[in-house]
Amino acid sequence: MLDSTTPGVRPRIAPAGLMFLAITSIGWGFNWPVTKFLLAELPPLTLRGVTGVLGALLLALLAVIRRQSLYVEGVIWPRLLTSAALNVTCWMVLMGLALLWLPASEAALIAYTMPVWASILAWPVLGERPTVLRTLALVLAFAGLASIMGGNGIAASASKLPGIIMVLVGAFGFALGTVLSKKYPIHLPPITAAAWQIGIGCLPISIVGLLIETTHLSHVTPLGWWLLVYSVVGQFCIAYVSWFAALARLPASVAAIGTMAVPVIGVVTSAVALGEPLGPGQIAALLLTLAAVVLATR
Repeated sequence: MLDSTTPGVRPRIAPAGLMFLAITSIGWGFNWPVTKFLLAELPPLTLRGVTGVLGALLLALLAVIRRQSLYVEGVIWPRLLTSAALNVTCWMVLMGLALLWLPASEAALIAYTMPVWASILAWPVLGERPTVLRTLALVLAFAGLASIMGGNGIAASASKLPGIIMVLVGAFGFALGTVLSKKYPIHLPPITAAAWQIGIGCLPISIVGLLIETTHLSHVTPLGWWLLVYSVVGQFCIAYVSWFAALARLPASVAAIGTMAVPVIGVVTSAVALGEPLGPGQIAALLLTLAAVVLATR
């Protein structure tokens, strides 16, 4: 049985792993402009929470069809809950709300500084000392943030500040969850691991959203319904399972570098589909962010 965190096995670069990584990057990259579009038709917590719960149920059904056990041993539950809180709940809530203040392209760029924060957290948690390259990566990451924050003037930057803070906190939380998962691995098959983490992480979001937000399904356009299907199936089912499958077949550093394609796809598709800016400031931030992640994961 394929384990999402199989210990004691030296990973190798497998063609199938690269294929799964490409599927993940495309799925997550497209989701940035998709979510930005849907926020004009549905409230953020309900949108993120309900689609996640539906995705988790589909994954659980897929696991049953594939005869994979959904049983979780008692010792794994604390790790599962921690990972779900940091990598799903924190991420979904903060990224969804941040898009109310930020263009999808800029939010995607800031979010994928995650490997930089992970390299910093790896020192106290895993004992991995920061190298010169990782220090330089941090400088480049902050230069990319400065390019986004200052690209349109002080007033525009101030209006973006809540969104920037939310994305940074969400990226830091995801990085912390990733590092903790390395220290305390979750030994479950990929589909089972994804189903539980997405379900546990999105259930409280959906409950809070349904209680405090007002949803008008009549406001959802035909295109919006198709994009909701994509959010459930593409983002949560296909992309997340592909991510776990890629991690099982690739070295962690290769998988981390591969996620750099996500902000590239997010920026380009947001410019094409939503008409968001793709000027010198955004291009500079894109190049600096990608350079930072490359150095951080070397």
